[in-house]
Amino acid sequence: MDSYYPYVLSVHIIFVVSWMAGLFYSVRLFIYHTEANDRPEVEKEILQKEFIKIEHKLWHIITNPAMTFAVLAGIGMICIRPGLLSTPWLHVKLGFVLLLLVYHFICQRLMKQMKSGVFKLSSFKLRLWNEVATVLLVAIVFTVVLKSAVDWVYGLIGLIVFSGGIMMAVKLYKNYRQKRGE
Repeated sequence: MDSYYPYVLSVHIIFVVSWMAGLFYSVRLFIYHTEANDRPEVEKEILQKEFIKIEHKLWHIITNPAMTFAVLAGIGMICIRPGLLSTPWLHVKLGFVLLLLVYHFICQRLMKQMKSGVFKLSSFKLRLWNEVATVLLVAIVFTVVLKSAVDWVYGLIGLIVFSGGIMMAVKLYKNYRQKRGE
């Protein structure tokens, strides 16, 4: 059974990449969908309908299936190598994965709200929200690669610095757009 592990790991990585791509692009669409509210009424109506259609297809054809297969492959890897459950790094990784799943379902709720015409977050807040997935991805990758408690401390410090850098970049981009009149 252990000989199947590399294949299941490969499937896991492929679907994690697809899942993350779906999450990144979905929230980017949410930003454009929200910004469409500032357009003239006819243009707004056309854009809103199109964003609802694109978001639905992306979510149900790519993002949700990729999340499902990534999780199933992850479970498969643990079934093949149950000893992984005794490694502390996996517990940390699974904690970050749980946060990513929460993020996923919050995004799904945001999509449903926007479909109903409810826009609770500004495009700026959505830009910040988009970076949460990036931070979680970085945390997961470093946890899997480093697998060391000491490195987790450095990794956590690096993650905080990285998160601060991303937040500053989003703020600078907002200021840049405001100066250009967008």
